[in-house]
Amino acid sequence: MILGVILLATYSLALAVRPLLIKRWISTAPISLRPKRQFVLDLGLALAAGCVVITYNFAIYGFPLSSGISLLTGCLVTGFFLAIDTTLALERRLVIEATSRKQVGPPPSRLFSVTRKFSLAAVSLSLFVWVVIALVVSRDIVWISKIGQTEADLIKAQLSIAYEMFFIMAVFLALIVNLIISYSKNLKLLFDNETTVLQQVSRGDLNGLVPVATNDEFGLIASHTNMMISGLRHRLKLVSALKLAEEVQQNLLPRHPPVFPRTDIAATSVYCEETGGDYYDFLELPDGKLGIVVADAADHGIGAAMQMTTARSFLIYGSRYYQNPAALLNEVNRYLVKDSLGTGRFVALFFVEIDPDTASLRWIRAGHEPALLFNPEMDEFTLLEGEGMVLGVDESYRYGSDARHGWSKGSILVIATDGIHETHNETGQLYGRERLQQLIRKHHDQSASAIQNAILDSTNSFRGDAIQHDDVTLVVVKLL
Repeated sequence: MILGVILLATYSLALAVRPLLIKRWISTAPISLRPKRQFVLDLGLALAAGCVVITYNFAIYGFPLSSGISLLTGCLVTGFFLAIDTTLALERRLVIEATSRKQVGPPPSRLFSVTRKFSLAAVSLSLFVWVVIALVVSRDIVWISKIGQTEADLIKAQLSIAYEMFFIMAVFLALIVNLIISYSKNLKLLFDNETTVLQQVSRGDLNGLVPVATNDEFGLIASHTNMMISGLRHRLKLVSALKLAEEVQQNLLPRHPPVFPRTDIAATSVYCEETGGDYYDFLELPDGKLGIVVADAADHGIGAAMQMTTARSFLIYGSRYYQNPAALLNEVNRYLVKDSLGTGRFVALFFVEIDPDTASLRWIRAGHEPALLFNPEMDEFTLLEGEGMVLGVDESYRYGSDARHGWSKGSILVIATDGIHETHNETGQLYGRERLQQLIRKHHDQSASAIQNAILDSTNSFRGDAIQHDDVTLVVVKLL
């Protein structure tokens, strides 16, 4: 009874000091370190209480210090179970608080795996059971040697030892079951937090994040889940921005081909991404002439779309003071060089001026694919070639135009980017210019729109399940 009072007083003192130590040493630490410090604090207080009792008994009652081994072992075992239980309770509280306050926290800097925790707990429990049983058995052996050797005394001793062992095992079992239940609560809480957020993500709600309150696999999974959600948020914003850019770029393209004398015109652009670098336009020029532009900015995507938009602005502005194709492109090139110098970006462009009064064509091929002119009367193709550097590279370069006077009735002018003849199928085979020419020859007596649709259908059918790697722009002009 006296020993119990001494232990109660010592543990009461430890409990009285504990809140102050928690406030100064645990609450001020980062969240990831608090459970570890909680375990060290509670185990240390239990051992300190045991040392105080041993010292008191030695000083007051003259107990030998060696007799304190059993007491210190009991304090170690009790403190271990109490420390684990309070640590798990603190983890639950931290997770609940982080969830309610929507505090995410950084990923664990040092991983302390669940397997390692279980291994340490299992080894510690096995060691404690072995030490306690060894101490009890050694004491019982001494006790048995001092009692009577009658059969009744031995039976009484056996029952006493059996009850003692049963009590020890029952206490250990109760402590272990309590830890299992406590840890199961933590696991359920962590699983619920993770699954709740993932269910929200599966419904398209990216506002939730998983609190990172442990430094084990659950903390690592939570941090990776949060990074995934952050990446999805960024991608969603990017997709929204790309969708807006796609709408803006589609509005920059002509809504429909112009109605122009002696011509039947069809045009379209098909981008391999939300936005692209291909561009076509129709410019109303002085003296009743029509200018047709087909351009292909380097690469594709947002960067190419921005380059294309810049080139479009310069072309439209320059067409207001139009004199001839060369003067227009010289001016556009000068401005593009200033915008793209040092970026490695450029614009390949084909410009053709159609004069219905004189039935003539003037064109400039600025690094672009040559246009195709099909003469149905002669059944022959002519490449509208010419020398010309891509736009946006050399400000001092001067462009010169080529010309052709007169055309046969029903001649077909096809201006296309390289996305047409460089279309490839699953085996890597290219569509090529020969297939394009055969298709134009086959459908030459149809309208410009029908010819355009036939070309697009043919390339799509040829590509099959292969991915479209480049933008496709196609302008078909039937000269009447």
